[in-house]
Amino acid sequence: MPDAGGRAVEDLLRLHAPQVLGALVRRYGHFAAAEDAVQEALLAAARQWPAEGVPGNPRGWLIRVAARRLTDALRAEEARARREAAARRLEPREPRAAPAADDTLTLLFLCCDPALAPPAQIALTLRAVGGLTTAEIARAHLVPEATIAQRISRAKARLRANGADRPFRPPAPLDRDARLASVLQVLYLIFNEGYTATSGPALHRADLAREAIRLTRAVRALLPREGAVTGLLALMLLTEARGAARTGPDGELVPLDEQDRGRWDRAAIAEGTALVAEALAEGPPGPYQLQAAIAALHDEADRPEATDWPQILALYEVLVTRTRDPMAELGRVVALAMAEGPEAGLAALAALEQRLEPRLAGSHRLPAVRAHLLERTGARRAAADSYRAAAGRTLSLPERRYLLARADRLDP
Repeated sequence: MPDAGGRAVEDLLRLHAPQVLGALVRRYGHFAAAEDAVQEALLAAARQWPAEGVPGNPRGWLIRVAARRLTDALRAEEARARREAAARRLEPREPRAAPAADDTLTLLFLCCDPALAPPAQIALTLRAVGGLTTAEIARAHLVPEATIAQRISRAKARLRANGADRPFRPPAPLDRDARLASVLQVLYLIFNEGYTATSGPALHRADLAREAIRLTRAVRALLPREGAVTGLLALMLLTEARGAARTGPDGELVPLDEQDRGRWDRAAIAEGTALVAEALAEGPPGPYQLQAAIAALHDEADRPEATDWPQILALYEVLVTRTRDPMAELGRVVALAMAEGPEAGLAALAALEQRLEPRLAGSHRLPAVRAHLLERTGARRAAADSYRAAAGRTLSLPERRYLLARADRLDP
């Protein structure tokens, strides 16, 4: 496990990686080769910076190292007779002193090229823009890691074959609209990984959550009347507003019904609630608007027992009908249990398990929900067994400690 200094370097590298990749692709093109060069630069920094110290301009250092790797790689691929022509093609397309646009936002739309299948778009963007590892992307999609690795490899090859990274500029309006759904899904997944990390010692990766919110604000600046964008930003703000209360003094997980609501960010809640109202007024609600409305109902309750669970259940019913997403189905089960009792929730969970178990295989969330509902019925030992089963499936240390603590409290 890295020490605090090592984690600080990792966070810094994750922050700069998409910016460095965007800068290289804007200057040189060759997305796939540029992505490989950035990965080499990140590895070099991970080795050198903890020992030698972080340079004064870490982004500039990474760009210089990655650019050298990229130009070396491209020149090595050229035949001897074409070496001079290749070198001329490697000249930057714009003066170095020119002010750069938001390369990360342009990179985001580039990765969501309609020439790629949606699963490939999302996997590539989470890697290039979100800085997620292949394993983290696989866990977010409930699929094997090898499947994600293959998607990323094929996506890079397709972009290289199509020359989609030349020229590197924001997409035209029609092209942008065609890519929007994938862009929003990627931003949503980046935020989710930041809000609740799927692995590691920390529950919350604030750098990822902040970057997802920043990029979503940038997309909304481009498309201020798009309800899905407004809804997604509202959802992020309303969810992140609870961030400070989700962990205790030692980093332990604090569940929603036990949080100190006085620590919630009221400014973020006010902004998010206003955005929900705006998003719902812009047309029929989609998945992000519905989830934002659910989050608003949670945030507006000044105590757990004041939560409007019947209304939340009604929103989940619509969400499940629209998406058939397994996580939405689990949310509906919890809402049903809170509105009508744990027995109703357990019956719905059993039916869900029969239909969706293959998609949820390996996930800790299904046994965690079962444990919570069993605990509410008074079945202490069965609940403890389910908590322990859930703990064995998660790679998040705070979640594992929380689940084991619940189990030990019920059945020492």
